[in-house]
Amino acid sequence: MGSSLEEGSRVAPLALPSPVAGVKNLKFRMSSSSVSKDIRIVWGALDQDINLDIPSFQMSDVIDDIRWDKEGIMVAQFRKGKKPSRYNETYEILANGTLKIKHLKKYYNNIYNVIIYNTDGKSVLEQSFDLRILEMVSKPKISWDCNSTNLTCEIMKGTDPELNLYQNGKRLTQGHLKVIRHQWTNLNAAFKCTASNRVSEESSMAAVSCSEKGLNIYIIAGVGAGGILLVFVLLLIFFVSKRKKQNSRRHDEELEVRTHRTTSEGSSQKPSQIPTSPPQNPAASQPPPPPGHRSQTPAHRPQTPAHRPLPPGHRVQHQQQKRTPPSSTQVRQQRGPPLPRPRVQPKPPCGVAENSSSPSSNFQ
Repeated sequence: MGSSLEEGSRVAPLALPSPVAGVKNLKFRMSSSSVSKDIRIVWGALDQDINLDIPSFQMSDVIDDIRWDKEGIMVAQFRKGKKPSRYNETYEILANGTLKIKHLKKYYNNIYNVIIYNTDGKSVLEQSFDLRILEMVSKPKISWDCNSTNLTCEIMKGTDPELNLYQNGKRLTQGHLKVIRHQWTNLNAAFKCTASNRVSEESSMAAVSCSEKGLNIYIIAGVGAGGILLVFVLLLIFFVSKRKKQNSRRHDEELEVRTHRTTSEGSSQKPSQIPTSPPQNPAASQPPPPPGHRSQTPAHRPQTPAHRPLPPGHRVQHQQQKRTPPSSTQVRQQRGPPLPRPRVQPKPPCGVAENSSSPSSNFQ
């Protein structure tokens, strides 16, 4: 650093007799020739504060001016005998010359330079800092699958993380990703997973326990779900079959009732459709008498109404009235053709009627 300091003093742009005048001129005349080629890389955590400490420097009475700039723009200044000045709330210069940057953002990535002058206006130290901001890693999460015997360690946040998995102090696997996996062979000890980068580090531990019941939990769940589905399908088939049988039985009953009704109506209509022949006139149906035959008119005695014989037509009607007609239910229950009706007997000849009536008259 001694050679770099002397080199910096030789390339100083101006050697002014007055420190105050030198400060005013150097404020706008700093260039890359006045900055040391030795650049320190500094890592900062996102949304956190950081202090840029000046290495190998101690504040003394000979120090008159300390300046911090970023890309040639002054951000903070310390002058002997005066209150430290800052140009915004982000930057603050401390009493020992350290620059404090608050609430780091990603766009704060840059090179910061510091120049220290003594009371003679000479540069006694120059240093550059390359500030690189990273996101802090989150706490690792450990998960495992007992069926495949796989263990997983993962993080959700973090820039350029490094994950390491340990068991009994022995590192099992390593990776520069946000997820690492390992297939275990024994579960004798707990697992430890660490996540780290240049600005943070987090770790987690987990004791993996896989019993036989735990290993078969998915099989049991699958078998149970399959059994429930099978029962549901069987019940569905049973109800559909039962419904079809009921519908078929109902259809057969309706068809049978309809057929029986049609048959009954047909059998009840057949007797009414047969035309009834009017009673034949016995006299008209008899053949004409032979020539020379004289019709004899029998002498009839007056008879009482009680013993007076009825004419043939009235006899037939009287016999039909005595026969009770079949009821409609009997006709409907009858499945065969209707019974034959009695034929009307023709009126006997007059001579026969007279002969048949004479004994009755003699008997009286």
